[in-house]
Amino acid sequence: MIYKFRAILDAEEDIFRDIAISDDNTLEDLHNALVNAFGFDGSEGGSFFTCDEDWIQDEEIPLFDMGDVPGEQKTMADIILSEILYENQTKILYVYDPFNMWTFFVELAAVEKNDESEETELPALLFAHGVLPAEAPVKDFNAPISNDDMFGDFDDDYDEEDFDMFEGDENYSENGYDDNLY
Repeated sequence: MIYKFRAILDAEEDIFRDIAISDDNTLEDLHNALVNAFGFDGSEGGSFFTCDEDWIQDEEIPLFDMGDVPGEQKTMADIILSEILYENQTKILYVYDPFNMWTFFVELAAVEKNDESEETELPALLFAHGVLPAEAPVKDFNAPISNDDMFGDFDDDYDEEDFDMFEGDENYSENGYDDNLY
């Protein structure tokens, strides 16, 4: 079977690529196809993230095993596309270069039978729209918040009674430090 994906850069402008790849290829093969389709040099790593229908990220699948115990963490090379993406699970997130966070929404758009009469080399770039910017789009990970939201109901006028809860605690002293440490 041939999987056809649309990979959309998480940016304000419409920048996407359509890719065809065999369903028995690995996530590493899809990673390489995405790197080539978007014109990256491939010198950086990346990760896929499983997600739900609302693109809420779940399990990370990195290019390289970065776990504490070698071989314990599954990598892109360990996972066949058809094992993780299918009719009822069509979405996956992809991050290239974790330091710059090039983030892509990758969705399985179609599954087609492999036409033996066509000799298309897979993976293949089917369509490209938009020009990749020179730098990764900046993400705003902080929601706007005011001081009233942060400190509006905060009562900071402590007195001696507030500190009674620490009485008898071996790590507490009147000056706020553990006198045994200094």
